[in-house]
Amino acid sequence: MSDWRYLFAQNRGTMLAFVFFVAMFAVYAGNHPAGFNANIVQTAANKGALLALVAMSQTFVVITAGIDLSVGSVFVLSNCLASTIVVGSAFSAALGVVGVLATGLVCGAINGLIVIVGRLQPIVATIATGAVFFGFALVLRPTPGGDVYGPLADALTGRILGVLPASLAGLALIVLIVWIPYSRTAIGRAAYAVGSSEQAAYMSGVPVDGAKFWAYALSGLTASMGGLFLTFVTYSGEASAATGGSYTLYSIAAVVLGGVSLYGGSGSAIGAIFGALMFRTIGDLLFVFNLEPLWQPLFQGLVLLAAVSIGAARLFQVRNRLELFP
Repeated sequence: MSDWRYLFAQNRGTMLAFVFFVAMFAVYAGNHPAGFNANIVQTAANKGALLALVAMSQTFVVITAGIDLSVGSVFVLSNCLASTIVVGSAFSAALGVVGVLATGLVCGAINGLIVIVGRLQPIVATIATGAVFFGFALVLRPTPGGDVYGPLADALTGRILGVLPASLAGLALIVLIVWIPYSRTAIGRAAYAVGSSEQAAYMSGVPVDGAKFWAYALSGLTASMGGLFLTFVTYSGEASAATGGSYTLYSIAAVVLGGVSLYGGSGSAIGAIFGALMFRTIGDLLFVFNLEPLWQPLFQGLVLLAAVSIGAARLFQVRNRLELFP
């Protein structure tokens, strides 16, 4: 296989997600009552960035052939924590940001240790830890409220030079700092190997446990980034079970729409990000075309079902599982 064909096969899901997102957003912007303007793009970018960060979080684990059902709870916990400690002066707010990110990293590390040491199935382990993380969120915020350091929130939810949404710039920076170095390191390549075939990876001397641990740890870290950004958008914290559950399910849909295989071993966080932006745009399209609000969850649920079905359908089209990994 030539280099360009290999690159296309490797990034096909990401490119398709990008094309579909651009097409759908063009339809949305073209039919919006206010027309295409910077405010419309900024609002859509801020909403999309929230799901994109949680989808990126889910991607780390899905690549190892696992699934993290606690990402929504870490997201909510980080939101509640940020509304409590990312306040006051610039210095204290900076320390609060570090505290929120460290909390997410610890939550992810706990998930990884339970899966590795306890040898539990990821779906079982993360359901349990998700309930615990949500319990901590309720302790922090039994009722909605709190605050956040305003200048930082305004800077990250506003526009750069009056044009580019700062949330998209921040999302790109996270990809450059977190995803790209990770995917090119030995531990990142090990995660793909584990997702392709854990037994073969182990027999080849790949650090299976290390790959899983860092996948879950980075999953917790990026989920906490999403919760932190939610605080910047809302200026408050809320321990909402509905929010946590929705973001968990939507993150699974986003990774599949972005070309990440639910069977592990293939895909990219960049594709998952475009999948998240696409999923968010679907909701915006329903609003623009005046679909009744009571019908919107039904259509989003159908999209979620279709996304998961598409992710599973390819397995029935191959005779050898190695064909899944070009």
